[in-house]
Amino acid sequence: MKFARLLIPFVVAAFAMAGQAAAADKFKVGYLRVMDDAQAIAAYEGGFYKKQGLDVELVEFKSGTDLIKAIVGGQLDTGVLGFTNAASWSSKGADLKVVSGAQQGFHALVVRDDSGINKVADLKGHTLASQKEGSTADTVLKGVVLKNAGLTADDLTIMGVSPQVAVQSLVGKRVDAAFLFEPQASIAQLIAPVKQIYEIGEVWPFPCMVVITSGKTLQNRKDDVWKSLDAQREAIDLLQKKPDEAAKLIAPYFIAEPKLKTLKHGEMPREQVIAEAIKSQTFNAALTSKEVARMQEIADIMQAQGSLKTRDGKPFDVKKIIDLDWQKARKL
Repeated sequence: MKFARLLIPFVVAAFAMAGQAAAADKFKVGYLRVMDDAQAIAAYEGGFYKKQGLDVELVEFKSGTDLIKAIVGGQLDTGVLGFTNAASWSSKGADLKVVSGAQQGFHALVVRDDSGINKVADLKGHTLASQKEGSTADTVLKGVVLKNAGLTADDLTIMGVSPQVAVQSLVGKRVDAAFLFEPQASIAQLIAPVKQIYEIGEVWPFPCMVVITSGKTLQNRKDDVWKSLDAQREAIDLLQKKPDEAAKLIAPYFIAEPKLKTLKHGEMPREQVIAEAIKSQTFNAALTSKEVARMQEIADIMQAQGSLKTRDGKPFDVKKIIDLDWQKARKL
């Protein structure tokens, strides 16, 4: 009995170590609850990660800023989020790598029917819901959308909120307009008296969401990172080629109830709403030279806005944080 009691601490320690090892083997993928991150969700729900031999834990975040902090802090292995987050943190010394593309920049400007807003320039003096300052949406809104219309951020009131809150703000008449991702842009037009007047993806296409990891993770778990990219690439194929099938996997993430009550079409199955939103998007795992050049433009805009500052004051070179080895190996 005495010997058995002596063994207990060692047995407990052994189980604890085994548990820690199992936790370490988990591959953690961060995502935001927006259509731009659909590949991460579809890869999980479709079993594509498991197909690659990965035990993935999908972790939701409310903002790209929180997600990138988790990658920098080592709590996440990869994440699907805006490129601006990687650029901003890298300029501060964080070791981050953009390892693949995800989704092209489709952000719709929707306005209330009673707002009197018919073009971007009409936003002057009005209230607009967008995302947090420094986010990808905020960067292109101020640096492209407003600028091209002859406006500055000071010409209107901009609220930095989540896409879900932006939609509810339109419904509650707390804002006159919103700059939205999918599926919130489609949902807003179904449940609120609003119309779309602008889509940046049609006039200024850019790689909005990318897959980001840390240099340490890429060094220590390169095979797993690549497996996760293979899984997400398969999910992208599903999204692009079979949107109706993909919608069945991801619809519950965006619409809680089986049906959405709309203003003009009665109740619509959530899968139908999400399928239509998927069809309006362009997903692509590859990053072309043209897209890398556009990413450099965005970094330049960030520097001009003051949200990205390099230590030596020189222009930020996006190529320093882009690692396309997986893309080259897969001949994308």
